[in-house]
Amino acid sequence: QVQLVESGGGLVQAGGSLNLSCAVPENIFNENNMIWYRQPPGDVRDWVAFINTNGNRGYRDFVKGRFTISKDNAKMMVYLQMIDLKPEDTAIYYCNGGEAWGQGVQVTVSP
Repeated sequence: QVQLVESGGGLVQAGGSLNLSCAVPENIFNENNMIWYRQPPGDVRDWVAFINTNGNRGYRDFVKGRFTISKDNAKMMVYLQMIDLKPEDTAIYYCNGGEAWGQGVQVTVSP
């Protein structure tokens, strides 16, 4: 059952930027660390960045310095700002909080 709603995916050239958003129900937002995952074509889903309930953040090495996770406590939104995108960033990106997932958004980066 989809409980989170992502938006903002699309097609971009290498070096470009995209911003992803995730709308989160209040109970999930307040009680869980929020995590962005991605699943490249033919590959497994893996975490990319997280932000915990205290606002502390963490990133995988392959996105450090290029991706920024943030959240808006008033709007109950989680964001993923992505700059300097590379073709290997092409994937379906998912928002996660606890056992709740979004439907995923496609991000495609052309060479």
